[in-house]
Amino acid sequence: MNLFTPDILARLLENGRKQAPVRGTKDEIDFQPVVKIFTSGGECTWLLTEIDPEDTDVAFGLYQPARGYPKLGYVRLSEIAAVRGKLGLPAERDLWFEADKPLSVYAQRPDSNASMPDAQMAD
Repeated sequence: MNLFTPDILARLLENGRKQAPVRGTKDEIDFQPVVKIFTSGGECTWLLTEIDPEDTDVAFGLYQPARGYPKLGYVRLSEIAAVRGKLGLPAERDLWFEADKPLSVYAQRPDSNASMPDAQMAD
């Protein structure tokens, strides 16, 4: 499965273009996630908001390991594509995920009600 449809890719790139001039400033944009990627065994989940238009292998978002706290940061899409879950299957896109809040809310502690949505179901 391709991780991104053409529409998802276009939205990620558009967010990257909008973020570039304000990144690191007080005007930085807190986008809603565009796509959710997960491994079938639940070891890893990513909520991605943007792709760097200058390096389209780099995305920004939230990484949630099976154990531990969510982490905001950059990830190489080629690394996500190389990840295999416990079942040996590649990461896949959650076809039913629809964000309903900005990324910063998903990044709250996992014991809060606003934490990362379940790896198989959308909020």
